[in-house]
Amino acid sequence: MKFRATPLVGLYLLEPQVFGDARGFFLESWNAASFREAGFDLNFVQDNHSRSQRGILRGMHYQTRHTQGKLVRVSSGAVFDVVVDIRSDSPTLGQWYGVTLSADNFRMLWIPPGFAHGFYVTSDYADFQYKCTDIYDPDSEVSLAWDDPTVNIEWPVPEGERPQLSGKDKAGLAWGDLPLLGL
Repeated sequence: MKFRATPLVGLYLLEPQVFGDARGFFLESWNAASFREAGFDLNFVQDNHSRSQRGILRGMHYQTRHTQGKLVRVSSGAVFDVVVDIRSDSPTLGQWYGVTLSADNFRMLWIPPGFAHGFYVTSDYADFQYKCTDIYDPDSEVSLAWDDPTVNIEWPVPEGERPQLSGKDKAGLAWGDLPLLGL
């Protein structure tokens, strides 16, 4: 597993070693010992799997209690995955990072606690899987507006189209109204 630092402090793009031949492929998506050797001693308590159609945008979510670290990947299709640093004491506070995760490139993203997270589906559909370091706490969930002009995420939404959003995501907060995390 290759751990590549991103421009946001603590956020890593992971590239697993993929063994492939005419029969298909094999990869290791999680190995506690390998992660510990790389400096990540993680305890995952919940696995999630979602399926979404092209044009759906999920995010930008985080929790103020039970803050979650997430190891995310796409097992079918492709998404543009985005995180925003919301750690009040971080040198990269308010900055965003986006990367394409797909079943073809096998990339994963390690998102430590303190980031808002979301993704936009760019294929016909996508299966998105993620391991979480803490439980889902709907009472403390916050959504940053996906189109907040201060953060200014450059989503790959085709010209003239709007992403499909849940009610929660339509009601996302502006950057100036967000409760930041002091982790």
